[in-house]
Amino acid sequence: MPHVTLEFSKGIEQVHDVQAICDQLFALLAEHREFDAETIKIRAIPVEYYRIGTDPQSFVHAALLLMQGRDEAMRSELNAAILKVLSAALPEVGSLTVQDVQMNRASYAKRLAGP
Repeated sequence: MPHVTLEFSKGIEQVHDVQAICDQLFALLAEHREFDAETIKIRAIPVEYYRIGTDPQSFVHAALLLMQGRDEAMRSELNAAILKVLSAALPEVGSLTVQDVQMNRASYAKRLAGP
């Protein structure tokens, strides 16, 4: 853990290297004292249909999923760091947002492939 899901307005991938942004976010989180690299997951999903209230009509929204127990200061620090990466990579995008979501450890399930 953590997981980051980027939702972005379709077309951004034609102008920007979305994989490179995923790699930058992975590196950012892998360097953080709280996380082990093997638990980090970054995903990016283009959104074909949307309407936002700002111009230009483009967006990237990052959802940061964290196990419960991280304090507000830590969550704010992580959100700000993710926003900084997105801002540097996507300066002309109309809306950049980041939201952290606390996951309940008791109800989270996973299976990883063996070696």
